[in-house]
Amino acid sequence: MKQTYRSRTVLCLSLVLLAGIVFLTAAQAADSGSVSGSVGVYSDYLFRGISQTNQKPALQAGIEYDHSSGFYVGAWGSNISWLSDASSDAAPISSSLEIDGYAGWRTATASGVNLDFGVYEYRYPGTYPPGFTRPNTTEVYGAVGYAGFTLKYSNAVTNLFGFEHSHNSAYTDLSWNHDFSGGWSLGAHAGHQTIKNVSGANYTDWNLRVSHSLGKSSSISLGYYDTTARRKAYTNAYGHYLGRATGVLSLSTNF
Repeated sequence: MKQTYRSRTVLCLSLVLLAGIVFLTAAQAADSGSVSGSVGVYSDYLFRGISQTNQKPALQAGIEYDHSSGFYVGAWGSNISWLSDASSDAAPISSSLEIDGYAGWRTATASGVNLDFGVYEYRYPGTYPPGFTRPNTTEVYGAVGYAGFTLKYSNAVTNLFGFEHSHNSAYTDLSWNHDFSGGWSLGAHAGHQTIKNVSGANYTDWNLRVSHSLGKSSSISLGYYDTTARRKAYTNAYGHYLGRATGVLSLSTNF
């Protein structure tokens, strides 16, 4: 069963990427803009510090179209297991894929301040038992950046990732990135997740990452991640604490 999910995941990601390339390339040809994308392999998929793949590897791909006016639209996908890991004979869940879509507008001021506003949709296709709160989530976000620092605020206008009555849950984070000579770069991140009406679910996460360019479009990255997430709230059915301190190794290619 799990092997079938993995095969479907690879196929779905490939189809999403192919469809995105065809659509966005056509859009680029018809208007003034650019298309970019990436494909990567990760030793673990961490989202806001929490493992989405039960501490196992992930294949991820994304594509984005940027218009000269500052507007952009994109799609991104990854395999996941946190939903199917919660499956049981009495309440089967088949979802093993995350497919996201987003759109927004970004600009840079004359003083070097970067502004970014948009909406992000997280989708988890699959089958769910009756009465299950669907994990699909929509967030609106705003970010301001300057001199390598970016402060971002995201607010859920729907339930957050399957938590009941969790509208207006929010994530606030501060990131810093700096490029060095020789193709090296360093990044740091700290964020705080609040989940409305769910006791013991709020937490803080942080990470430190170093990356090295392997050529014109590829890079390798190693990061250390940790959270304050409570074990009781973020331990899955296998007994794995998903918010533990961990290292993540990744290899990605941009195009």
